[in-house]
Amino acid sequence: MFGMVRPCRHRLGETLTAQWMAHLCGLCLALRGDHGQLARIVTNYDGLLVSVLTEAQTNLATGASSGVGRRTAGPCPLRGMRTASVAHGEGARLAAAVSLVLASAKVRDHVADGDGLLARAPVARAARRVAKGWDRAGARTGSAVGFDTAVLVDAVDRQGGIEALAGPGTPILTVTEPTETATAAAFAHTAVLAGRPYNAGPLAEAGRLFGRLAHLLDAVEDRHADAASGAWNPITATGTSLMEARRLADDAVRGIRLALREAEFTDGRLVHRLLVHELRTSVDRAFGTATCAHAAAPEAAGPHAPPGTGAPGGPGAPLPPEPPRGNRRGLLAGCAVWLGLACTCQMCCGTYQDPWTGERKEGQCGNCDCSGCGDCCSCCDCCGNCCDNCGCDGCDCGCNC
Repeated sequence: MFGMVRPCRHRLGETLTAQWMAHLCGLCLALRGDHGQLARIVTNYDGLLVSVLTEAQTNLATGASSGVGRRTAGPCPLRGMRTASVAHGEGARLAAAVSLVLASAKVRDHVADGDGLLARAPVARAARRVAKGWDRAGARTGSAVGFDTAVLVDAVDRQGGIEALAGPGTPILTVTEPTETATAAAFAHTAVLAGRPYNAGPLAEAGRLFGRLAHLLDAVEDRHADAASGAWNPITATGTSLMEARRLADDAVRGIRLALREAEFTDGRLVHRLLVHELRTSVDRAFGTATCAHAAAPEAAGPHAPPGTGAPGGPGAPLPPEPPRGNRRGLLAGCAVWLGLACTCQMCCGTYQDPWTGERKEGQCGNCDCSGCGDCCSCCDCCGNCCDNCGCDGCDCGCNC
């Protein structure tokens, strides 16, 4: 599971968290239903947004007739063997198609960079075959909902050529263009699925800027690792400063907010929460300007506690020792356990033991990013202008947006 929009349960509140999980489970089940258990490993937070956008534009009372709505899913280990209402239909299937192509692009990118085992020719060949299979699977699912994933695959194919020609002085927006084009098409198609073609224009603009932001933040977060490994990085290659990258990122967040105001939603609270407030958090996280309101202050541990320490097991506490090497599984045994965890999505949202070390870990859904949790859901921007359709479920500080 990957993506830049990783919402915190504390900020979403109970109602929006339930909606978010309905889409997450819906995407996971759509991937399993169309492509088998192994396909669930491509579950992608950013691809999930197209499911959210589709439902936000749909009247759920009539959504069943248009192939969009909710259903009750059977027991799942990640929900403590409880049933749940999950998103299903064309929105979830579009999200599945997008996630498959995104995963294919990620694999190809790692192969091109020669990351880890992918530097070995046999492994790289196998990875390319997997990526091609995901492209074909995404195309089948996309076609079923009227979306031609060729625009996504074309963007991936064009990216390499653009990067090969880019150098110092090349505008970084030249490099981000393929991603912008692909995400614009995916966002716009949600308007078609929801029966609101007049939303296609503003959602295409929101998608274009979302793609720009995703590319920029990925480059910012990877620049040190890319420099160490010698991998190509758009910021380094074009000589773009971090100040300019931050300006472009802030402009993209602002542009997405304005574009969403031009679209009509049946219930736009979750869309607004994710594509306005959570994107701002993603930018802060990438540029290292985020703080965690839930982190324990040094004073909480006592006036004489050394800096950086807190309650036992809390932020700043020493990490537990690693399990003894003798308890670690071998490569094949660890891979077998990993496959079982992945196929039940426990590595995404459950509590599980590391397949090799036995160390207890939390899945991505429980890996809560609490930065900004104390800002009344960021209902107002830095200029004091309140946002529309704030959706700040759970706010208790009197914010009247």
